[in-house]
Amino acid sequence: MSLHEYLNKKEEKIKALQHQNEMLLKLLYDSKSEKHKATPVANNQLSMFVDIELEQKEEEQTTQVKGYTKTKKKHTGRQPLPEHLPLEEIIIEPEEDTTGMKKIGEQITEVLDYTPASFIRRRYIRPKYAKPQGGIAIADMPERPLPKSIAEAGLLSSIIVNKFVDHLPFYRQIERFKREHKLPIPSSTINDWFVAVCTLLDPPYNKLKEKVLDTDYLQADESPIKVMDKDKAGKTHQGYQWVYHNPLEKIILFDYRKGRGMNGPKELLSGYTGVLQCDGYGVYNKLAKKEDLTLAGCLAHVRRKYVEAKNNDPTLATIALDIFSDIYHHENIAKQETEKRIDYRNSHVLPLMHRLKVWIEEESIKVLPKSPIGKAMTYTINQWDKLMNIFKYGYVELDNNLIENKIRPLALGRKNYLFAGSHKGAEHIAMMYSFFATCKANEVNPYDWMKSTLEKIPTTSILDLDNLLPNNFQM
Repeated sequence: MSLHEYLNKKEEKIKALQHQNEMLLKLLYDSKSEKHKATPVANNQLSMFVDIELEQKEEEQTTQVKGYTKTKKKHTGRQPLPEHLPLEEIIIEPEEDTTGMKKIGEQITEVLDYTPASFIRRRYIRPKYAKPQGGIAIADMPERPLPKSIAEAGLLSSIIVNKFVDHLPFYRQIERFKREHKLPIPSSTINDWFVAVCTLLDPPYNKLKEKVLDTDYLQADESPIKVMDKDKAGKTHQGYQWVYHNPLEKIILFDYRKGRGMNGPKELLSGYTGVLQCDGYGVYNKLAKKEDLTLAGCLAHVRRKYVEAKNNDPTLATIALDIFSDIYHHENIAKQETEKRIDYRNSHVLPLMHRLKVWIEEESIKVLPKSPIGKAMTYTINQWDKLMNIFKYGYVELDNNLIENKIRPLALGRKNYLFAGSHKGAEHIAMMYSFFATCKANEVNPYDWMKSTLEKIPTTSILDLDNLLPNNFQM
């Protein structure tokens, strides 16, 4: 190897390490936004690259102050309070005597207050009667989710929703109960309640698992979760929540597995035939070879590579990001053309995709293969066949962003309770995230769903479990 080749390799490695360091620092300290402002064009030309994001701006007032222009945002005014909130009216009469005065009107001021949630003691009293012929008559107890527990459906639902929707760990809730209600509840008791509820909800969870696969189009992704390892004191195990999203039925399933290998998705997707949309993780490619699956790519993952390469080669990265902006602009229009979506895509989006590929083929020979921009181009070409599968179906999205949005609560939860206490605990977390993510996708109040389900499930036949799923919930 010549000295020149040796130095070039060293320089390439240094740049790669610098880029890796920049990405780590960005992950730790910078904004996670991937917004890109399209390149401006002359006023007399139409822009080919329209930004995907349309921002709503407040009205502005411009005034001249001592030789310079001052821009002041115009206040939009106070929003009216929702009509459904309980109303308490307080009439305040003047301190002076109003005898003989004529009322000419009134001034109304609405304010907002808050009353902390309260516990109530519910006492079931069942009179006993002696029958003339012998024996005792007494009413049966109402069906309760946990018959031997003091906790009713409302309390159980509140505790679980507070943890998995509002990310408030059990121990913080226990402290609040002590502080605000002088009610000490041992952590072991709450944990026992939670495990009992998960056992009760296991049949609906299995039904949800069946329903998420009852589709021709599925999105998949995975996210890590730390799990306490009883075999390694003080250490955690890296488990994974595999997430599956049925966009057509708005059903989400979290499926916990101890690893990121192929066994988990292979077991769950056994027998599934249809489109599976995913990123470039190799397990999906292996899975598609064994199962009758059509893999569709994720354009957001492709675009992200160019966002990451922007510091390395801003000129080339900006050209690619401008094309992506135009692609998403036309995709937003295509979504409005429900019945003609595939035709609009073929006319407006597909030509831009081919233009992107031609540009990559022309420019990739001019950049270092291991540079961030070179890797972005290579990733795009490697994913090309899967990206083209998107355009065969009008109902397949350009990207996996819908499922990534469903994973966000898991990321927020990790910041609050850090890890699962066991593998079984991680399975329980998967169950709750499945139910609550499906609630959110269907605009269902998670507390209302949970309370109603816990009240109904003791008397629900296994044949009627469909009615308990969040996507079928009705008050």
